[in-house]
Amino acid sequence: MTHIDAGAELDPGDPGDPGDPAPMPSRATGLTRAEVAERVARGEVNDVPVRSSRSVTEIVRANVFTRFNAIIGVLWVIMLSVAPIQDSLFGFVILANTGIGIIQEWRAKQTLDSLAVIGEARPTVRRDGNAIAVPTSEIVLGDLIEIGPGDKIVVDGTCAEADGLEIDESLLTGEADPVLKQPGDEVMSGSFVVAGGGAFTATKVGREAYAAQLAEEASRFTLVHSELRSGISTILKYVQWMMIPTALGLIISQLVVKDNDLKDSIARTVGGIVPMVPEGLVLLTSVAFAIGVIRLGRQQCLVQELPAIEGLARVDTVCLDKTGTLTEGGMDVHELRLLDDGGGAGSGDEAYVRKVLGALGESDPRPNASLQAIIDAYPDSEDWRCTEALPFSSARKYSGAAFSEGNGTDSAWLLGAPDVLLPASDPALAATEELNLRGLRVLLLARAPQGLEGAGVVESAEPTALVVLEQRLRPDAGDTLRYFAEQDVRAKVISGDNAVSVGAVASTLGLAGQTVDARTLPEDPEELADALDDGTVFGRVTPQQKRDMVGALQAHGHTVAMTGDGVNDVLALKDADIGVSMGSGSEATRAVAQIVLLNNSFATLPSVVAEGRRVIGNITRVATLFLVKTVYSVILALLVVCFQVEYPFLPRHLTLLSTLTIGVPAFFLALAPNKERARPNFVRRVMRYAIPGGAVAGIATFVMYLVARHYYAGSDALAAETSSATLTLFLISMWVLAIVARPYTWWRVGLVATMGLGFLLVLVVPWLQEFFALRLVGSVMPWTAVGVAVVAGAVLEFLWRWVGRRFPA
Repeated sequence: MTHIDAGAELDPGDPGDPGDPAPMPSRATGLTRAEVAERVARGEVNDVPVRSSRSVTEIVRANVFTRFNAIIGVLWVIMLSVAPIQDSLFGFVILANTGIGIIQEWRAKQTLDSLAVIGEARPTVRRDGNAIAVPTSEIVLGDLIEIGPGDKIVVDGTCAEADGLEIDESLLTGEADPVLKQPGDEVMSGSFVVAGGGAFTATKVGREAYAAQLAEEASRFTLVHSELRSGISTILKYVQWMMIPTALGLIISQLVVKDNDLKDSIARTVGGIVPMVPEGLVLLTSVAFAIGVIRLGRQQCLVQELPAIEGLARVDTVCLDKTGTLTEGGMDVHELRLLDDGGGAGSGDEAYVRKVLGALGESDPRPNASLQAIIDAYPDSEDWRCTEALPFSSARKYSGAAFSEGNGTDSAWLLGAPDVLLPASDPALAATEELNLRGLRVLLLARAPQGLEGAGVVESAEPTALVVLEQRLRPDAGDTLRYFAEQDVRAKVISGDNAVSVGAVASTLGLAGQTVDARTLPEDPEELADALDDGTVFGRVTPQQKRDMVGALQAHGHTVAMTGDGVNDVLALKDADIGVSMGSGSEATRAVAQIVLLNNSFATLPSVVAEGRRVIGNITRVATLFLVKTVYSVILALLVVCFQVEYPFLPRHLTLLSTLTIGVPAFFLALAPNKERARPNFVRRVMRYAIPGGAVAGIATFVMYLVARHYYAGSDALAAETSSATLTLFLISMWVLAIVARPYTWWRVGLVATMGLGFLLVLVVPWLQEFFALRLVGSVMPWTAVGVAVVAGAVLEFLWRWVGRRFPA
């Protein structure tokens, strides 16, 4: 069959097969190889890199040049000049931590970059008359680029060919209605095709293109717009304001008020300042995110924005597009049911109807799953010629084509949703309803006696046959839906298909709930939100309605994830808190989604949710450890200033305590499994435990220090007092660690016990005693220290429970 390029999509709920496009009829040959080489030599290439991650330089800069690293670095240089190397260990720890952070983020960058190449769009360009797919970076100025439904416009250009070409520019202009393009019209990068087909000539490439100029403003790989990161930044801001006056007071107290040896005074001053800095908290958060990216990358999940891991963990409502998400792309023709009430001469003949369907299938060079099933079932009639085509649009819910049948007869046909093409009283709708209840998809073939254009096309349509399609359910969809139900995440199926058919599919997968035809939904946002809370399955949803539904759910306080793979999902994906696209989805959906499932497996989503919950839950847990240290350090410094005594610790003591009670255990706890649902108010949830925990640790340690000062006398008294205070602080910090590590598993118990054994080793090995300047003198003060720590632990247990009841998260 001879045909024109219709670019039509005939599936009311499936926006198209995003695979490599078939060549369009060559109305123009495009550039020659020599012309392409000439433009490459002149640098007229679309050389803007796809920035899926930060550069190595940016990674190093972000991990090294931080405010707190600068503070620690200055103090480290001072300590190296005035004290033994033992008191400078904290500087080496910072170097090691920073190195770990750089390595992990670099590994995450490699993972992201390799996955981005897999998921990269490959536009079709016409060169020497042949249509070939090339990477976006190889497009040159003047290239003729073919486009069809779902394709993203990757560079600016001028429309050269158009056949019902409709382009959505909402991502650039905010205007939701598609724009009909004609030859000579401008097309802008960042927009995408929703219907029809055509080609355009590239007029601006590289950084000259409009979308590239927008992209220059930000990188995809960013840790901003994250409650976790912004919460940590808020905490660090408060810490910084506390540090400045406390550190000044400590410096004056140790250097001026107390008449001590200068080097010893400096060492104890630095020992009081260093632990105030929660330097490992930001690092550990970055490492946890980076490892999350690597883990998900192994499952072919491309995380285009790091906060998406966190965001999906906070999701309480996930909106699913049926086609491509709950069902697989392929379909089969289940039945062809002729209708008796019309259709014109010959239309009641099944052989003739098969010819019509075969011609409709061949009229589209880019068939989607539904149309491909029709093509597979019905052969093309070679003597039919397509003279006009009406591309599918999600708003219209049907498409059509006009033919010259080869025997001198002309005809026009529509193929689309029965409940759109038929009046409400038509008896064929009853048969459609019965088929939909069985989960089958039904398309109506209708003759259009008035042609494809005009206001009365639908009203005058003569129904001819029902094409019944059988969808292939994803084998893992049911398990995934059950996972969301168990995790208290509500699933909403939002589809352009018939509501009853979608409801039957959802029911087959075990998703029970009210089924709603979206055409009956109220327009008022508040009423719409109420209807969405009550319903579970929504059919006949337009693209704009999908966007409105996402907004209504968000207005009701829900955190919404949206999955989809077609152009009719783009607006909703963009507005959702988290957009998830299938790797086989259209270029437009992959471009706006934060997460791309490259393996097209809906079953990967639970892994993403679990990874996000692991990161957030564990960072919340370990943040308490870091901030307890900050609080007790500030309190100890203030008490030292008020009581005008020597600071009880040298830097080596607090380095040892931090390593055993915070650094090492925090690393393991941050990477542990955690299925707890992410909750808001990160700062409040962390500080409500960190402040009382740090206060108890600081006060109890200082009380023990004062007791030891009254007990010991002589030249070595300060060393003995420091050892007793160190034992007290270690035991209380271990108690905090034991609380944070709950609920216990064998490895958590082993972790806590190993840290305790590490400190015991320091106390009993002579050279370690000397290295860390720790030696318990006598038995009275060491056992007193244990007693004080036990009392403090009991107070901690009481306060932890009281805070949990008094200030619930």
